This record gives sequence, C-alpha cells and structure tokens, in this order.
Amino acid sequence: MSEYHSIVGEARGEPLPAGQVGVCLRVPLSGCPSVRWSRDLSARLTNELTSRPAVGHLRLNEIVRGDHIVLEGVEENELPGLADALWRAVDATNAACEEDDGAPAKNMAPNKASEIAKRVPKPDQPRT
Repeated sequence: MSEYHSIVGEARGEPLPAGQVGVCLRVPLSGCPSVRWSRDLSARLTNELTSRPAVGHLRLNEIVRGDHIVLEGVEENELPGLADALWRAVDATNAACEEDDGAPAKNMAPNKASEIAKRVPKPDQPRT
C-alpha cells in the first residue's frame, strides 16, 4: 500500500455529551485515508500509548473519520504525551505504507502535492 497522509492544521476541541470524560479532538489530515491506513494508525497509536498513565477514557477504535483523526475522551493532563504519540504514530504509519503495491507511478511525492495544495487560500484569507 503506497499511501501518505499528514496532519495539516491545528486540532479543534469539542465538548462531549454530559456524563462523558474529556474532550473530543479533531485533527485535520491531508486527505481521506484508506481503511487499511486508518487501522494501521489506530494500532500504532495504541502501541505508542500502551503502559502510559492516564489514558483510561481515550477511545482508539475507528479514530479516522473522513479527513480527520478524531480522539474522544482526551483529558487535559494527557495532552502532552498524546500529542507526541500521535505524531510518531502518523510518521510510523506513513513509513510502513511506503512499500510499492504495484500502483502506477506518481509524478511527485504526496507530501509535495500537499505542499502545493496548502498554497490555496483558506476561506477566511484574502485572495490575490
């Protein structure tokens, strides 16, 4: 599977329904990953967080939804370790997915295409 995705913006926090612990974090990705990439990321993030303290309310199944990583049950004191673990898990998932699966060659690396796309103004930015 030759697939690459990166975190492309700031995380957004949302409250969870009453009675649940923590917040919901939505982290934007460069695209909509395949099911295989998504499951790999979930497994790698789980491994990153294994034996770390204070991740008891975090849900790690089906964390990729469309073009976002969605983490529910994130507590404030977990955030520093979770953020680092998330970046490592994304990097490890991409590294594992660099193998060629017989797909046609691309004209550039996915991260180069993402860099080009980042030049498109956001809706709230002035256009030239």
